[in-house]
Amino acid sequence: MRLALRIVAALLVLVIAAAVGGYFYARPLLETGTGYAAHNSCAVTLVAGRDDPETDLPDNPLVPFLTGYVNEAGRSSTSQILFTLSTQKAWYTRGYGCTVGADRPEDLGEPTKVLSDTNPLSTAESPEPNAAVDAAIARAFGDELGTVRAAELGTRGIIVLKGGQLVGERYAEGFTRETPQLGWSMTKSVANMLVGRMVHQGRIAITDDSLLPEWTDERKGITVDQLMRATSGLSWDETYSLGTPITQMLYSEPDMARFAASQPLAHQPGTYQQYSSGGTNILCSVLTDLADAPDADLPRQQLFAPLGLTSATLEVDMTGTPVCSSYLWATPRDWAAIGQFALQDGVWAGERLLPEGWMKASTTVTEVRQTEEQGYAAGWWANKKANGTLVDPQLPEDTYWASGHDGQKLYVVPSADLVVVRLGFTPELEADQLRTDELVAELVAMKPAEG
Repeated sequence: MRLALRIVAALLVLVIAAAVGGYFYARPLLETGTGYAAHNSCAVTLVAGRDDPETDLPDNPLVPFLTGYVNEAGRSSTSQILFTLSTQKAWYTRGYGCTVGADRPEDLGEPTKVLSDTNPLSTAESPEPNAAVDAAIARAFGDELGTVRAAELGTRGIIVLKGGQLVGERYAEGFTRETPQLGWSMTKSVANMLVGRMVHQGRIAITDDSLLPEWTDERKGITVDQLMRATSGLSWDETYSLGTPITQMLYSEPDMARFAASQPLAHQPGTYQQYSSGGTNILCSVLTDLADAPDADLPRQQLFAPLGLTSATLEVDMTGTPVCSSYLWATPRDWAAIGQFALQDGVWAGERLLPEGWMKASTTVTEVRQTEEQGYAAGWWANKKANGTLVDPQLPEDTYWASGHDGQKLYVVPSADLVVVRLGFTPELEADQLRTDELVAELVAMKPAEG
């Protein structure tokens, strides 16, 4: 009997040791999940002003085990597994959003004040009813699909500008013109504009290389343009799964740019195009080193204040570097203003803020030896590929767009003087099921009397 008890006790010890050892082995992986949840609940509540962050949580194997809370008085959020494990916190800072880290980030600086004076969309009246435009928007919301399928489509806001004027606008229940929404990788297109601002001021050139002192090997040949065009050659995996480089960077690394910059070369710079959020964050780290403002304030100083984007918040990591790959929040109207700024080739309120021809160059796809990203230019997606064929034949060849996770889209069609914004939460559908290309094509085809 004693022998049997000893065997059972020994087995129990082994099981507990294996469980503890397994947890500590998997802890870095698990913390990407709790880091995401902490950031999400903090930003949805304290940046967007909504009270249901769980509805913005995409599929994640940890979701059934996640627990957490938002401390609105302390301006923070906490997430953990089963109340105690892999705890992660996110901290809210006015003007700079939510940052994942063990402690509140310090010395971010006073955020530049942003006024709406230069942004006509901020005070524009709601557009007059237009049967054709409103019907096209209704289809993009899936009005005819029924409640369940329309919810799966997940459209939350659409803005249509024609000739710089607001001609279409609609929001889902629970969202208004005042609700900031996350653009995810549409932020990369705004990072392109930040580069343009610095180029216009003569602080940097797109051909500059030797960008980081630690790049003493072949990485010193990586240029600004290659970081924008995702041809740096740095090893990367953009798959949104627990423990991949993209999720580790966003939810576990205090210095995101340094983490991305530490990756080895997988390809000779300029020869292979592979989508990389890491490359964009390296780029913004380079820009902040050149700026007069504190790191965190660069987007507010250089873009949000000149454009009058009062709702815009570009969140930062623990070092204060803006997360230029993914974390810009703005109302649909402010996203539309960004599109109009692009359409006007960087001229706003009568002042040129980007180099002349910047948007044409940034939305022209260049030839590389091999690409995984058909139509990707310099932080923007272009309809015309390097070989002259079109990504989407139903759209004009000069169409270009910003694109983000879960169905975020910002289209610019210069030939039609058109800007279209679609924001939503669509984790279950493929990009070609969003109805956004069809919406833009329908708006382009409208006669003047209709549109």
